[in-house]
Amino acid sequence: MPELAEVEYYRKQWLPAYGQTVIGIYLNAGKRVFRGVDTNALQRDLVGQLFTGSEAHGKQMCFRFGPNIWLGVHLGMTGKMTILSSLESPRKHDHLVLRMGDERQLVFSDPRMFGRILYAYSKREPAWWALRPPSILSAEFTFERMHHFLDRRTKSPIKAVLLMQETFPGIGNWMADEILWRSRILPSKRCGAIGLRARRELYACTRQVCEDAMRVIGTDWGTPPNDWLFNHRWKDGGHCPQTGKSLKRAQVGGRTTCWSPAWQR
Repeated sequence: MPELAEVEYYRKQWLPAYGQTVIGIYLNAGKRVFRGVDTNALQRDLVGQLFTGSEAHGKQMCFRFGPNIWLGVHLGMTGKMTILSSLESPRKHDHLVLRMGDERQLVFSDPRMFGRILYAYSKREPAWWALRPPSILSAEFTFERMHHFLDRRTKSPIKAVLLMQETFPGIGNWMADEILWRSRILPSKRCGAIGLRARRELYACTRQVCEDAMRVIGTDWGTPPNDWLFNHRWKDGGHCPQTGKSLKRAQVGGRTTCWSPAWQR
């Protein structure tokens, strides 16, 4: 599933059409990505509107059209944002296509349809965008906030807690593994067993991994360097970049998890 940096990368794919007007819309109204959306209103309201802005937050993104239109996108497992030329026809899994005045087509595609489109016509932020937790890279994401959150989940493994979007928006499987590897904490360790010093290291590594991911992946989908866990975690037989010893893979908190037994405690 796309995580923080991947979502930012896909948000940027529509930016070449910034400032252009929507002149037509194609959508697969019956597909589950539109569950709960008034697709007739979406089609009626969007045509003629100017693309005025966009923002990513966690695993969601929001695109603004005109003064009152909010178009939300959650990529799910396989969602992507792309651009087609005016000469290209929508493909099988292209569920939303915005035809723009500069002859570009802004496309949301999703083969497995675990993603979602959200829509609102409002002068104010709709609830699905207004009720966001603080971004991990914002000043509001403080050590105290994280510390208290862990204190309320003392019996939960830290890997599972890092995936809770209400406090760690945008953190997914690979980022959680990277954070725990850098902070040298076992993914299965209960939150109540993580001391204050280790929690401070966890907080610092959480922010650092997010910053690094946004810089390397969020900019142009670059390849992370080999001194990250990232390049070694995807299959059996990988080796820890710190110790050179074998990595281990198993289910922790319901998710496939990779860690270095020689490095993490």
